[in-house]
Amino acid sequence: MLNILKKEITSYLNSLTAYITIGAFLLMLGLFLWVFPDTGILDNGYAALDNLFSIAPYLFMFLIPAITMRSLAEERREGTFELLLTRPLTDVQIVAGKYLAALILISFALIPTLIYYYTVYNLGNPAGNIDTGGVIGSYIGLLLLGSAFAAIGLFASSVSRNQIVAFTIAVFICFFFYAGFDSLSRVLLLQGLGLHNLGITEHYQSVSRGVLDTRDLAYFIVLAGIFLWLTLFVLLKQRGRNLWGSFMIVSITVLIVTGVAAQMAFTRFDFTKEKRYTISPSSRNVLDSLAMRVKVTVYLQGDNFPAGFKRLQQATKDMLSDLQSYSHGKLQFEFVDPLEGLAAEEQENKIQELQDKGIDATNLSVKTDDGLSQKIIFPSAMVQAGNRGIAVKLLQTRIGLAPDEVLNNSIQNLEYAFTSAIKKTTGTGKPRIGFTEGHRELSNVQLNDAFRTLSDGYLIGRVDINTIPFDSLKKINLLVIPKPDAPFTEAEKFKLDQYLMQGGRVLLTIDQVSAELDSLRGRGGQQLAFPKKLNLDDQLFRYGIRVNYDLLADMSCSQIPVAAGNIGGQAQIQMAPWLFYPVFIPLSQHPVVKNIDGIKGQFVSTIDTLATKGIKKTVLLTSSPLNKKLNAPYMLSLQALEQEPLPEEFRNQPKTTGVLLEGEFLSSFRNRPVPAGANEPIAVLPRSERAKIIVFSDGDIFKNEVAADGSPYPLGYDHYTRQNFANKNLLLNIADYMTDDSGLIELRGKELKLRLLDRARIRTEKATWQIINVVAPLTLVLIFAIFQHYLRRRRYAR
Repeated sequence: MLNILKKEITSYLNSLTAYITIGAFLLMLGLFLWVFPDTGILDNGYAALDNLFSIAPYLFMFLIPAITMRSLAEERREGTFELLLTRPLTDVQIVAGKYLAALILISFALIPTLIYYYTVYNLGNPAGNIDTGGVIGSYIGLLLLGSAFAAIGLFASSVSRNQIVAFTIAVFICFFFYAGFDSLSRVLLLQGLGLHNLGITEHYQSVSRGVLDTRDLAYFIVLAGIFLWLTLFVLLKQRGRNLWGSFMIVSITVLIVTGVAAQMAFTRFDFTKEKRYTISPSSRNVLDSLAMRVKVTVYLQGDNFPAGFKRLQQATKDMLSDLQSYSHGKLQFEFVDPLEGLAAEEQENKIQELQDKGIDATNLSVKTDDGLSQKIIFPSAMVQAGNRGIAVKLLQTRIGLAPDEVLNNSIQNLEYAFTSAIKKTTGTGKPRIGFTEGHRELSNVQLNDAFRTLSDGYLIGRVDINTIPFDSLKKINLLVIPKPDAPFTEAEKFKLDQYLMQGGRVLLTIDQVSAELDSLRGRGGQQLAFPKKLNLDDQLFRYGIRVNYDLLADMSCSQIPVAAGNIGGQAQIQMAPWLFYPVFIPLSQHPVVKNIDGIKGQFVSTIDTLATKGIKKTVLLTSSPLNKKLNAPYMLSLQALEQEPLPEEFRNQPKTTGVLLEGEFLSSFRNRPVPAGANEPIAVLPRSERAKIIVFSDGDIFKNEVAADGSPYPLGYDHYTRQNFANKNLLLNIADYMTDDSGLIELRGKELKLRLLDRARIRTEKATWQIINVVAPLTLVLIFAIFQHYLRRRRYAR
């Protein structure tokens, strides 16, 4: 076999055809990757070689058949195959030698492409900002693809004496196995048969990312094995030999067993540095225990997307494919363009229909031959199981971040977003969330969108602490106290305390100072902001927190409309920043607030945390560094809008406005008698089980605005500025964190490094690197050809 191997390599490298073939392959690859803008790495802007591994398969369809077409066809045409059989060689050794020679030649053709890696490594921002492990894994995938194509090419070479015919047959079979099964699976009559799983694309796309799944490895082994077996079958048939010898039967049995075993038990090897394609145990548990089929429809489909959105689109496909691997076939997904083929009026109706489902449209500027054009896209998905569906936002916007960072954060959030939605749509029982009433809390209209948003995954209701039996209170997974405006009795505080001692979860949004913009407008533009008396200070102090009686003025704020004069009897209205409506940009890395957009507040106080043993305190929200604390009572006046605040008067340390407390709390009624009015027989616990409290010093943080006709606006929407804030996302994250102990919310802490190219260097050095990457690989091949020719002349000149 080694003699056959050496003979094949030597004869191929001694021919001019070899260098022309490999040179053409490298030239086309260089042009696609470094010159053509649509597929160029430099234009893409990311420090990655993804385009190499997506383009190379199509060039392989011509390179590898060109390498293998002469392997057996030429031997048979020139009559040298019979000469080989006179040597002490078996058919298996002949085929194996020629096959291994083809693999070595394929590797030889890929070696010059390492220059591409060197280029991206040097142009990274900073230098070296490339995932080397992922590149190695992707090269392994490319070699596996080459091994399958080489087996196909060898088979094609065995069925014909003509090299051109063998080349044509090999190209056709390679293309069919790479893309044909995908096309067949889209035919209406063949949909649902899973034909795409028989194609190479389904398996290569996974491996080309840098993830080696043993099922994909088995696929390529089996595919190559089948065509090598067919090659042997053809050779034996042509010579009239026994077609079903022991080796042929054993080999086909081994291939079948390998394929079946790979489907029954599999493992995955993630070569990427951050293990970006490794699904967490909590997600695997959700997918492994699916009791019904789940359909995911992704609306981010279309052509001519910018590089960033293409990356988000591909990352979504990758994530759904990875989740599907653990779902035992119960998770299915498809990408659709909802506006494709619709007239203008139909498109408007479709956009409205999708918005009613929570699928929002985004206007995207797309480069065309005529310049820029506007394209409506839907960076969202719908997860459906049975008659339940939840919309998933794929694009996580955030104020102040560059577009690349926004897209990277969105990709980081995909696993959590999809797994959480799948769990909610397939769950048999919904967690209970109770919103308190009886203390002039926010009304149902003011909480309308909070109720609607949470109702997809939770049972929502109002709770009167004074009347609800304690056994019923204990069944509530999360108790929300939304902006109380009347004092709590000692009996109610006792019931709240013991609910917490039982391991309860509490979300408290509290205003310590009475101040409302509507009241301010209705009182001549002035209002005295005075402290409220809610009778909760002592209880919160025992738990480790103090909400102060003050107001926070912050230069990072939203705007309100004010009268700016009168012209022709018409009041002139303009927008002005209102310091008491701060916008919080979360800086904490806690999964509740990580990577979410700005959050709007109204008349917020500051929070102090106290040293409390056994309680972990996490600051969730803080003001900006340009803030001022104003102690109550304080006279608020709209006339302050006429004066521009001076930054030097507002420079302060950021103030805390939102805190998470978790741990084992001491009861505020420890060593105290049960208060009057607490008539239920409750076993008093002096210390809690593991419990959680989140406190925001803003009672309006989860209140939706209400229009003049009484209809509610969406939560987080400012109808003055027509801007959406992330208050709704914050509420959903809190609900997930407080009610789910599976650790799913921790997936929001997933970190993926943003790997970008140095755009400044590319602007100045682009032409240089293009020449290097197009010419240098060809030069290496030319140098090797000259060196090989020199060695050959010296050898035969002796």
